[in-house]
Formats: sequence, C-alpha cells, structure tokens
Amino acid sequence: MPADLTSLQRDTLTEMLAASLVGVLPAGTTRQIYGAAAPQGKVAAVVGMRRVGKTMYLHQLRRERLALGGSRSTLPYISFEDERLAGLDGRYLGLLLDEFGRRTAGQIGKERVLWCFDEIQLVPGWERFVRRLLDAGDADVVVTGSSAALLSREIATAMRGRAWEVPVFPFSFAESLVHQKGEVPDDPTFLSPPSRALLERAFLEWLATGGFPEAQGLGAPQRWQLLRDYVDVAMLRDVVERHAVSNVAGLRWLVRHLLGNPAGPFSIEKFHATARSQGLTVSRDTFHQLLGHLEDCFLVRTVWMESASERQRMVNPRKAYPIDPGLIPVFDRTRRANLGHALETAVLVELERRHCTVTYVRTPSGFEVDFLAREPGGAAFLIQVCADASAAATAERELRALAEGARAHPDATPLLLTLTRDGAPPAAPGVTVRPAYSWMLEDGHGKC
Repeated sequence: MPADLTSLQRDTLTEMLAASLVGVLPAGTTRQIYGAAAPQGKVAAVVGMRRVGKTMYLHQLRRERLALGGSRSTLPYISFEDERLAGLDGRYLGLLLDEFGRRTAGQIGKERVLWCFDEIQLVPGWERFVRRLLDAGDADVVVTGSSAALLSREIATAMRGRAWEVPVFPFSFAESLVHQKGEVPDDPTFLSPPSRALLERAFLEWLATGGFPEAQGLGAPQRWQLLRDYVDVAMLRDVVERHAVSNVAGLRWLVRHLLGNPAGPFSIEKFHATARSQGLTVSRDTFHQLLGHLEDCFLVRTVWMESASERQRMVNPRKAYPIDPGLIPVFDRTRRANLGHALETAVLVELERRHCTVTYVRTPSGFEVDFLAREPGGAAFLIQVCADASAAATAERELRALAEGARAHPDATPLLLTLTRDGAPPAAPGVTVRPAYSWMLEDGHGKC
C-alpha cells in the first residue's frame, strides 16, 4: 500500500509551490534545443544524463514564458529530489492544484499555466496526476528525468502517446562559447587568420574540457574528479539503485572499458569472454542488460552497423562512445591525448543533438565510414571524421572509404570533418570538407 502523506511532505510541497511563484527566476546559459516545443496537449519530457543542465533548462522555459508577457504566478516549479519528499506517492500530488488555486485565485484569467516538475520519476504514480493536468486543457506540463526510461518505457506507456521527448546534452561547442562569454561567429567559414586561430584554440579546449556546465573553467585535476563523481552517481543512482543491480564490480568494469576505449568496436560476446578470463562471473545476458541501463541513463551511446539484414547488424560489433568528450582523458589509462577519438565523439553527440539517426558503414573492401546520419526530413550524410587528413596517405584512405560508402549509399552526401582547416586534404573531389567546428556552429536545426 502507498505510504500516507506526512505533514512534512505536505508542508514541503506547499512551501516549494509558494516560493516558485515569486522572486527572480534563476539565470543560466541559454540552451539551443532542437525540436523542443511540445505540441499543445502533450507533456514535454526533458531527459538527459545528470548534471547536463536539465533543471536550468526548465528555468529557461519559465524565463521565456515570462519574456513573452506571461504572469509570474503562472510558472510553478517543484523539484522532487528534495529529501523531504522521499516516499511521496503520486496520489497526493493533487494538493498542488488545490494550493495553487488558493494562491492565484483571480490573478490568472485565461493565461496558460506552465507546470515544471523536476525529477518527477521519483514519485510513483505521477503519471495519473500529469494526465489530469493535460486533460484540464488549460496548462502546459514539462517534466525532467535522468534516465531515458522516463520517456521510452514509462512515459510512452503511461501517457498513452501524449509525451514529447526533449533530450538535453552537455554544452555544444556553441553553447560553451556563450557560457565562456566568447563570440560565436555569424559565419565560421569566413574568418580572418587571427579570429580563426582563436576559434580553433577554443575548440581544442572544449574537446578536452567537454560540455558539462560545472566543468567549464576548471583545471584538469578538479575537472577529472568532478567527472568521476558524475559517472559514479550515474552508475549508483541510475543503474544500481534503479534496476537493483547486484554485480557492481561487473558494472564498474564495463563502464571503465567503454569510457576508456571511445569510438572503438564493442562486442558483448568478446567482452564477456574477456571478463570470464579475468575471473568475473557475470553472464552474457547481464552484460547486455547493463549496457542497456548505461544507455538509458545517457552515460554511453552506441552505434550499430548499417545493414538491411537484422542478423548481420546483430553479429557485427557496435561502436561505443561516452556522452561527452571530456570523459575520455579521465578514463583513458594510456594518458595519451587522442584528438581523433574526442572529435569523433563530439560529432556523434552533435548528430544526436540534431535528432539524426546514426549508424556506421563497413564497405565490401573492409573500409569504414564513421557515420551514416539521416536527418528527420530524410536527407542522408556519410560522415568521415579525421583530425588531420593533410597527409596524402591519410587523405587517400579516408576519401576512398567515403567513395566506397557513397557507392553503397548514393542518396547520402559525403562529408569529411577535420579538426582544423589546415587538416583538410589537398584535394577531395565529390566530397565536402569542413573543419568540425565550422560544421557544429552552422545553423543545424533539422539538418545533419
């Protein structure tokens, strides 16, 4: 049976609601979220890894509503991470409506209310309350959660098709520039040599630092400790506690391997065999489940091989990436900077940020194209990522892979992304070559 509402929980909800309707809204770096506007009648589910800025994005939505002339009293916000609300059951959330009605009686008129609920998945039974809000027809609802399961398995079922996913990632390169009070060029393809040098230096720093907001401006020792803590919390809170995982040693070993080998091929079967040789008694099915949990909490992203055959797709290894390039030096045991892996990781995350579906391509000759990206509108891009393709041998290898990939996928536009402009090949017939930072800074809404 659900626990009864305690006086502490009642008082906490009342205080939170009252505080959210007055005062100055928290300020933060404006996020650029593709496809964020939820159609009326749907709940916007803001999902992403912990500490990427989901809460600040909620406050951004509130500030935007206020800037459009909305009333301050129409912007209630509740965070369910408050320890005083531990054990709260969703059947008691209705008291928020009663309290809100008492506090705003005669103030709102026909204005739509924007309800913001942070980490709402911590409250069992929350779905019925949110459906009631939507059914009333006079309110918009935004919820956040640290696990993709908040949408893919829970909201999709509980909200009966009335959910709208809004993924939030660590800062993009453009968002990082804004956060650092830097200048985002209107046209990154035409810059003076000094301006280009400054932008390329900032890009290199962003690849090393990553995009977690709290990591910006920190020195390497502090940043690495911060990011280790993020990974530990994601493992313990979003995997171990949420899914009742008992083999924590196996989970940690899997995480260290995935984050320490970015952009590399990953096979559960091979990893399981290696784990057994090291004395870890974890079943193959358990590793499959753990990998799924790590993807659900956005710590790891995986990319399948492009194939029309489901069997061929399943037997070939996936490529695994961390959610942020800043995690790479933290878990790379060689302690050798690999700009190619960081760049490839950053490109994948940018593609996901733009809502592209992504696979990788293996050609009949054994060459590999890093990404086949399809935008929501259907256009396709074959994307090869190479930090420095200025050497003739390197250029020949990368361009040949693209050429073979283009023969298999003639509808896809070949694109070679390099670290800097000087890293471009001397000639690339039929291929668009761009510095990755230029591609990232372009207006990418709806376009890969």
